[in-house]
Amino acid sequence: MAGTQRILVLGGGVGGIVVANDLRKRLPASHEIILVNREETFVFAPSLLWLLVGARRPEQISRPLRRLVRRGVTVTTGEIERIDAARREVVVGGRTLSADYIVIALGAATSGGAIPGLVDGGHDLYSLTGAVAFRNGLASMEHGRIAILTAAPAYRCPAAPYEAAMLVEAACRARRVREHVQVDMFTAEPGPMGVAGPQVSAAVRQMVEGKGIHYRPEHQVTLVDPAARSIQFSNGAAAPYDMLGFVPPHHVAPVVSTSGLCAEGGWIEVDRHTLETRFPGIHAIGDVNSIPLKLGKPLPKAGVFAHFEAQVVAKNIARAITGRGDAARFTGFGECFIETGGGKAGFGKGNFYAEPLPTVDVHAPSRRWHIGKVLLEQTWLHGWV
Repeated sequence: MAGTQRILVLGGGVGGIVVANDLRKRLPASHEIILVNREETFVFAPSLLWLLVGARRPEQISRPLRRLVRRGVTVTTGEIERIDAARREVVVGGRTLSADYIVIALGAATSGGAIPGLVDGGHDLYSLTGAVAFRNGLASMEHGRIAILTAAPAYRCPAAPYEAAMLVEAACRARRVREHVQVDMFTAEPGPMGVAGPQVSAAVRQMVEGKGIHYRPEHQVTLVDPAARSIQFSNGAAAPYDMLGFVPPHHVAPVVSTSGLCAEGGWIEVDRHTLETRFPGIHAIGDVNSIPLKLGKPLPKAGVFAHFEAQVVAKNIARAITGRGDAARFTGFGECFIETGGGKAGFGKGNFYAEPLPTVDVHAPSRRWHIGKVLLEQTWLHGWV
């Protein structure tokens, strides 16, 4: 058994919380686990979809990260200023923390400001403040056009914007204003959840269009005019709107891009089974990494992959420290619920490492799968934080 070890977990999202909890369960109390996060509060991102339509309040889907202290995890709040991969050191708020192992779970940064007018003209559906603002606008809307758009073809949680459009449509129907409200969806990508394969993509598209939502793929936004309430696209098209919800462009956080860990594509390159980087003792899990698939696209950025990757990393680090247990491997399995509104959801699962293409099955929307997502939410908010 190694001597007393310190593990730094960078990021307090799904991946960071899972790896910190699992490590604490697997390691003797003498080993130190420190979770570092910029914010003091964890927000369960999948529930932002319900918040959008007034089915949740912010306090219902948020938890203070300091609650992890009672589980034996040290929580440090502050801005991560530098990651020195070679030395296994991290600078947080001017303080240097050294470690025997580092798990980077910093997710993806977003930049709505990269597209002129987007932030001023709409609401960021992937942020708590943006979701609240969208909810408030939706609650008072009686007629007009609601536009949902993805500002870039790659983003975390590939099902979320499609779920948002369907939930918004259902909310308008429940308020009996649907006949006076048009719901438009514009996406930069050619189809829903393309990495999951053509059958899954077609199934999700059918769900969306079956709701009477006007779906326009391959519409890359270039400009939003807040005064005119107009969206301009790279293909020359333009669209009016009365309320706009958007998924902003995603990119690697600056502190990660300067760490020397990133591959040519801008994300951290890892071993697809162990999530190890090229630096010994440093792993990267979740949205911050990039795992290429056989079909030429990367593994989607989604909480389910961050969760499963975190469990693999926790088991392997604990094994390296204690000498006990078998080595674990991430297999590329993933699953997700697809909310369609009206108390129903679809469900997809499969092997994303399958070759030549991922093998993913989608179950038709039903109340069963919606209840499953509710149970997942409650398990997370009461069992992990």
